[in-house]
Amino acid sequence: MLEESVGLGAVTVLGVLDVFCAAYFSLQVIYARRKYSVSPPSTAGPPEFERIFRAQSVTVEANCSEYFPIFITMLWTAGLFLSPGVSSVCGLLYLYGRLLYFWGYSESAHRRLAPLYFSAQVLWVLIGFSSLGVFLTFCRVYLKVDVLLELWTAVAPY
Repeated sequence: MLEESVGLGAVTVLGVLDVFCAAYFSLQVIYARRKYSVSPPSTAGPPEFERIFRAQSVTVEANCSEYFPIFITMLWTAGLFLSPGVSSVCGLLYLYGRLLYFWGYSESAHRRLAPLYFSAQVLWVLIGFSSLGVFLTFCRVYLKVDVLLELWTAVAPY
């Protein structure tokens, strides 16, 4: 079982290493402050600076704190009850979508939307996989019915 969960563990470590992403995003703000001559503590400046500043604050503060607990819970639930491999791939896609969100937002407010929707869709897929996995396991353990086996037998009786 431990070997099957190594992908989940790797994605979890990458997710937790968001501290490094936060540092990267913060460095982008520092570079933008220098490039556009916006001295701290000011957060107002040219639109290019404000997008980078906003992308950093939204990505690090809001998205991390609000969605990370949901992401990590659904990652592990889907991985344990349905498929660790599929769950790990979804986890990598989710983290990649968050990175694309920052890059897109840095370029224009509109460019953040596609990665935002992509990450949300991946999160919903993880929620669906988690629900399905828990349901199938519940049926097998407590109701003594293997739903997938029953479906397979009904579809391909020979």
